Amino acid sequence: MKDNSPYLIELQGMTKAFPGVLANDSVDLKIKPGEVHALLGENGAGKSTLVKMIYGILKPDSGSILYNGKRVEIDTPAHARKLGIAMVFQHFSLFDSLTVVENISLGMNEAVDLKKLASEITEVSERYGLPLDPYRHVYTLSVGERQRIEIIRCLLQEPQLLVMDEPTSVLTPQEVKKLFLTLNRLADEGLAILYISHKLDEIKELCHHATILRLGKRIGTVNIDEESTSSLAMMMMGEELEKIERQQTVAAGEVRLKVDKLSMPAIDSTGLSLNDLHLEVRAGEVVGIAGVAGNGQDELLKALNGEESCPKASCILIENQHAGKLRPNARRKAGLASVPEKRLGHGAIPDMDLVDNAFMTGFQRMGLMAKGLINYPKTRKFAHKVITDFAVKTSGSSVPANSLSGGNLQKFIIGRELTQQPEILIVSQPTWGVDAGATQTIRQSLRKLAAQGAAVLVISQDLDELMEMSDRIGAICGGRLSLFYPTAEMTVEKVGLLMAGVSLEEGATDVA
Repeated sequence: MKDNSPYLIELQGMTKAFPGVLANDSVDLKIKPGEVHALLGENGAGKSTLVKMIYGILKPDSGSILYNGKRVEIDTPAHARKLGIAMVFQHFSLFDSLTVVENISLGMNEAVDLKKLASEITEVSERYGLPLDPYRHVYTLSVGERQRIEIIRCLLQEPQLLVMDEPTSVLTPQEVKKLFLTLNRLADEGLAILYISHKLDEIKELCHHATILRLGKRIGTVNIDEESTSSLAMMMMGEELEKIERQQTVAAGEVRLKVDKLSMPAIDSTGLSLNDLHLEVRAGEVVGIAGVAGNGQDELLKALNGEESCPKASCILIENQHAGKLRPNARRKAGLASVPEKRLGHGAIPDMDLVDNAFMTGFQRMGLMAKGLINYPKTRKFAHKVITDFAVKTSGSSVPANSLSGGNLQKFIIGRELTQQPEILIVSQPTWGVDAGATQTIRQSLRKLAAQGAAVLVISQDLDELMEMSDRIGAICGGRLSLFYPTAEMTVEKVGLLMAGVSLEEGATDVA
C-alpha cells in the first residue's frame, strides 16, 4: 500500500448494522491535513456511528480505514489516540465526583503528574479562551464548562485529527468566535478537523468541505463555498425547511407564571446565588432568557420547577397560586411542566425504556395511574403518540432512553411535555444538538403551545433561537435577571450586552 496519499484519513465502504437498523451503508469519507471537514445529516442519519468507528468505539461490519496512506484497524479509543486521533463527544464522558484535572488524567495513555497537568490545563485554557479551574469538581460545573473539559482534553493530546461532535452547542456567540479562531489556527498548522454540527451558518463560516449522510447513506461531498445553508439543508433532509410561523392567537393574556423578589443562596461554595429576581410570563407569549453558561440558569430552573424549595411560598406564583414551597409533582398538577438542559439522567432515566420515561412526568396529567397501579396500556399509547407526533426515530417504545441519538431523545422529552398541554412550560436549551428539521419542529411546537394560550419560558444560549422565537427577551448574569425588552426592538449585540450585565435602560419592562 502506498504511503504518500494526500489524505490523512480515508474511509472506504464503511458499513455498520444494529438490530433492525442499518446505521452506515457503505460510507466513504476523505480528509486532508489542514482541512476542516463537516459531517452533516439529520439525527439518526449515522454520523455518530461513523465517528465512533473512526475513534475505535465501534467495529465496522465491513469497510476499511486508511490513515496516512496505510490501512489500519482501530480497535480501541486508546489505539485511536496513539495514532493521533482525538474526539470531543456531544455527550460528555466525565465523572461528576472527580475534579477537572482528575477527569482529564483518565484520558491520558500514560500516568501523569497531576500538578504538572493542572498547570498545562490552565495554560491551554487561557491560551484558547476557555477558562477552567483544574481543581473544581465536575458536579459543580455548568454544561458549557463541562464542554470545555472535553475540548481541552483533546488539545492537550496534540492530535493530527480532531473529531468534534456539536462542540458549540453550549457556547455563547463570543465563545464560538474564540473557538473558531483556535480551530482555524490549528487547521493552518496542519490539524485535520472532522466537524459535526447542525448549525449550518457555522458550517458555512468554518468548514472547507462537507459530506452529507441521509438514512445511513452518503449523499455526496461538496465544497462549502459553492453551497448555501438552504442547499445543505435540502441535501440533508431531501426537502426544504419550513419557516416558523409566528401566529399568536392570544394577545396580552393573564399572568400565568410570576416570580417576585426571589433570592436563593448558593447550595455550596461553588454554586451561584439568585438575587432579587422578578419575572412574569403571560398566556400566549414566549419569553426568552439568554445567558452565558454558569450564570444561574440551572438554579433558576430548579427554583421554578420545584427541585429546590424557595425561601417563601410567595416568591413563585403559578396561576395566582403561591407555589414556592410546592414539590415538583404539585407544581405539575398546578399546570407547570419543564424540560432541563441535561437530557440523560435529568430529562430521562438512561436505562429505562421510553414507556417508563413517558410515565415519569406524565402520570398525573395523562391519568396513567389507577388505584396506585400503572395503567401500562394507556402509558404505552401515550409514549407511542409522542414518538409518532414528534417523529422520534426509534425501533419502538420498549428501547432504553440511552439508545436514542441526542436529537431524537430531545424530541421525545419535549414531545412528552408538550403532549400534556401544560398551562406553563419552561424549557432549557430546547434545540441543543438537534438537526435543522427537528429544530424547526420543536420551535414551531413551542410557538403553537403559546398560541393556544400557554405561557412559555425558554432559557437558551442560542441567541438566534431566542430572537426567532421570543416575544420578549432578557438575560441572566451572575444570578440576576435583566429587564426584558420586546424582541422586535432588540439585536444580537444588545442581548450580548444584557448577557454581560449591562443595562439598556430605555424600552424595557420591569418584568418579563
